[in-house]
Amino acid sequence: MNDLKKVTQLILSGALVIGIFPFTGNTSQAAVTSFKDVPKSHWAKASIDAAVAKGYFKGYSDGTFKPGATVTRAEFAALLARVAKGTPETEQDNVFKDLTGHWSQKEVDRAVSLGFINVKDYPNGFKPSTIITREEMAKWISSGLAAADKDFEQALEDTKTSLIPVKEAFSPGISPSKAPYIAVAIGTGVMTGYPDKSFGLTKTTTRAEASVILLRIANMEGKKASSFEALNEIRSVGVAKSNFKEITPFEFTTGRDFSDASEKKVTFSNKSGSLVLHRTIAVDASDWNNKKGVYAPFFFSESYKEWYQSYPKKLIAVFQEVTIYPNKKGFNLDDYRQGLSNSFFGSALKEDLAEKFGYTTLPKSNAENFFAKYSSTNGVRIWIVKWYDEGYKGLVAGFKTDDGSGVQIYGR
Repeated sequence: MNDLKKVTQLILSGALVIGIFPFTGNTSQAAVTSFKDVPKSHWAKASIDAAVAKGYFKGYSDGTFKPGATVTRAEFAALLARVAKGTPETEQDNVFKDLTGHWSQKEVDRAVSLGFINVKDYPNGFKPSTIITREEMAKWISSGLAAADKDFEQALEDTKTSLIPVKEAFSPGISPSKAPYIAVAIGTGVMTGYPDKSFGLTKTTTRAEASVILLRIANMEGKKASSFEALNEIRSVGVAKSNFKEITPFEFTTGRDFSDASEKKVTFSNKSGSLVLHRTIAVDASDWNNKKGVYAPFFFSESYKEWYQSYPKKLIAVFQEVTIYPNKKGFNLDDYRQGLSNSFFGSALKEDLAEKFGYTTLPKSNAENFFAKYSSTNGVRIWIVKWYDEGYKGLVAGFKTDDGSGVQIYGR
């Protein structure tokens, strides 16, 4: 049995623990066909029924499931470790002093031993009755996967500086210490965002939500990190500073990828300012209802649809995050347009998207006032958009920075 399979099984087997001490009822799973507090209209009914049928959860003796009840650290640790089949390399014992004599002590010790929980994360004690947050849940799951499989361990490393496809990554931002765990959780589909595209790092987890997550973990059995397309995109943005290789048919003729030009200065030809490229995100919307690219929801809105679908050629949308440093009084859009080659020039994104997700784009009016707040040492970080013909043959775009580094993109 491979390591990932062991981790998946221990997670699933441990799910029975959510019904222990604080929750336990003696209801037989075979006898339970429905729960009076989980009506047919409940959003997670199918998942709850499936999780109970598989033995992941138990209901209560009064015929309820309590789908809205939250899950504590102790309960989720037990979920991960109670009936684990694997043997950790090192058995750790009594790792948290505030768990001495607590019902979850052995389970928490085992979860630590298996790599799910890092003791250093809880310097003031484990506090077992604390409700687990979604951020913690993502970290525990991702850490357990990484401890058992080198591919997931590398995925955590690759995504430290990536753009995570959740609202919080744009504003206020997610630190490199947290980003990898959210990336793996989102990229594998084990956890998903809310309708507003936020992840809800500080939100708590309910029994209903946990039932959905457990079924997703079951579907991961035997898979490697590299088998998840969304995670591959996120990893590429972290390493190559672009998802071009995953989304577009284009090839790089010089330079390995966008990382060769990332975080380097480009001085405008008219000396009015300079620019630094951070990352490049591609989205293929040729199938409008099934856009290719995990970042599509953050850059495409219905306001693009009519124009995009009426265009005679298939276009790849290219979104770039750059910092512009104005170097003259009264810097405006003409200075920007005339000072850059077409390869670095871009247009403003839709204002509704910028406002919704909290990022900045080029101003459409009063540009002098907009740029007046910035200087050659205090730039403004913005997103721009450009469009590449998917079927173009030859040089599509070229990027060259002041130090001579460059990237050339070629269509074949």
